[in-house]
Amino acid sequence: MREHVTPERRRGTVRDLRRDNRSVLLWSLYFDQPSTRQELSRTTGLSPASVSNVVRELIDEDIVSEAGAVDSDGGRPRVLLRINQDHGYVIGVDVGETRVRVELFDLAMTERARADYPLDPREHGVTTIVDRILEGLSAVLADAGVGPSAILGVGIGVPGVVEQGDEVIVHGQTYGWDAVPLGRLLRAGTDLPLHIDNGAKTMGRAEMWFGAGRGAQHAVVCLIGSGVGASVIAHGRTHRGSTSSAGEWGHTTIMVGGRECRCGAQGCLEAYVGAEAILDRYTGALPGQDEESALAALLDAAAGGAGEAESVLEETALYLGVGLADLINLFNPERIILGGWAGLLLGERLLPRIRDAARRHALRHAFSETSIELGRLGPEAVALGAATLPIELFLNGETLLPVERRRSAG
Repeated sequence: MREHVTPERRRGTVRDLRRDNRSVLLWSLYFDQPSTRQELSRTTGLSPASVSNVVRELIDEDIVSEAGAVDSDGGRPRVLLRINQDHGYVIGVDVGETRVRVELFDLAMTERARADYPLDPREHGVTTIVDRILEGLSAVLADAGVGPSAILGVGIGVPGVVEQGDEVIVHGQTYGWDAVPLGRLLRAGTDLPLHIDNGAKTMGRAEMWFGAGRGAQHAVVCLIGSGVGASVIAHGRTHRGSTSSAGEWGHTTIMVGGRECRCGAQGCLEAYVGAEAILDRYTGALPGQDEESALAALLDAAAGGAGEAESVLEETALYLGVGLADLINLFNPERIILGGWAGLLLGERLLPRIRDAARRHALRHAFSETSIELGRLGPEAVALGAATLPIELFLNGETLLPVERRRSAG
């Protein structure tokens, strides 16, 4: 389910009411397009007159366009409406352990341009990451032929805890980042509106809006790459905790006195099921210079009968299943969704074993009410989810439209 609460009906000005009506209609149309005016009235609860007035405004502003007609029961054909996908654009950025990915989307979330920058494990310095993001922003704008004034905003998913406030601060312990003012550093190189959040949370948004989480009110979306994180969804909204650090599932203890984790603690789940930890436990030779190709080679070696590779993966499935059982017992989700590039690779080969381990370690009734499945959006889900940050503001009417930005710039 999308992370949105229908605007509260205020007994305020006519302008307040029009803004609320506009937002309710835009949210409905965005997820159920094309729609007719009559369908929008039924789904939103707005009167036909209110829908007609709002739609007229949106068409005049080039936000909504007509998209043909459908026959009605004995009456005049009904006009179909959809959001104009080229009215504005959004950019999503995935700052991962192995790469920085920048993608530009239209309002239909169709990718128009992409820039990828592989990272060496030693290249996580703040300056390097800021340079890659800024380089990527320039590249996708040029490749798509889109001017900065047409961009509604840039969403950025990063590892670690993102502290929101007057200044956005990132605490990325495994990255070696301590209270990094990422927003301020990026604003020195771009005037585009920036929205920064934890990468697991942005992946969770993508799966809840467009993927395996649609329709669920309670879910956990697990990101497994080099490291491990999660987005906990309760009542259709992301649970953040008191300082937005909720969801650091990878740093829950799975083994007292166990392997040392990159965070400095011992026995963290990430030290057993993160891609870096999996490869570290395997002593055999693997082809490939990067983690993604090395993990794929390890899975192939296990499928080919290599005993040590199979043993490492069997242990990984067990620990991952135990970690999922903890989530089931703690949060009682309807769905657990495995994503991230490593999570998808592991899930494709090991999902039955992972489910079995979760079943053996979770409370029976809670497990029976939870599905464990793979994400549907691929490894690009972090960037896609990050791009929904400005989309949400646009649908809520909390951001300048491209034409308004052009006017204010002029």
